[in-house]
Order: sequence, then C-alpha cells, then structure tokens
Amino acid sequence: MEMATIWWLATGAAVAAELFTGTFYLLMFAVGLAAAALAAHAGLGNSTQLVVAAVVGGGAVFGWHMRKIRRPTAPVASANKDVNLDIGETVHIEHWGPDGTATIKYRGANWTAIHRPTAAPSTGAHRVAEVIGSRLVVEKI
Repeated sequence: MEMATIWWLATGAAVAAELFTGTFYLLMFAVGLAAAALAAHAGLGNSTQLVVAAVVGGGAVFGWHMRKIRRPTAPVASANKDVNLDIGETVHIEHWGPDGTATIKYRGANWTAIHRPTAAPSTGAHRVAEVIGSRLVVEKI
C-alpha cells in the first residue's frame, strides 16, 4: 500500500473521530495528516512526511489554541445579552426599600430590582446589568 494512501486513510479516521467527539483540535491534526499525504504524492521520503505532518498539524493546533486564548471570553449567562434579552434594557426606579431592593413594573409584571454592590441606590433610570433568578441587577445610567 502506498504511503499516500495510508496518510489519506489516517486523515479520514481523524476527521471521523472529530465528527464523533466534536473536538476541533482533531480537525487541525487531520490537516497535518493531509499535508503528509501531499508530501507523499510529491515523492518526499517517509521521515520528511512525518516531519511535515508534525509541523503542519502541530502548527495548526498551536494556532487554533492561540486564537482561542486571545478571543475575549463571553460573560456569564446571567449577564450575557446573547442569552438574556433583558440585559441592557432601561427601567425606572421610583424608590428603594430599606432592604436595598425595589419593586418595579417591567414587561407587564412586578420584578425585584437590586443595585450593584459597588453602587449606592438612587432613583431614576437604570440599566439592567444582570438577571439573577427573578431579580434584576441594575446600575444607574
């Protein structure tokens, strides 16, 4: 069996494993295996094919890992506007209770609002910063 055929079979196995596991790193590894198959088609020796597979596959894995590290992390679900559409909405608070909460009318229902721990409660317009259970964490606009 030709070395190129072995490399292509290994590439297919890595892609199939990636489809079963969902690990994108296996796809990057498969890119290295495909590069080794192309090196085999070019007539390069077995050791050169191994080096090509290692350099290309390892470089692709390293590049993907660096991309993931540099990418900003998403906020937690309770403060993520992509998860909860209430984040960023404006509410009006008329008065705060002695326990540091306020009852507000929002979306046709009564909600309990609490202020950020770093801010003092004040009346007026506030922005919803986070939703924790049935409580809106608000900050002054």
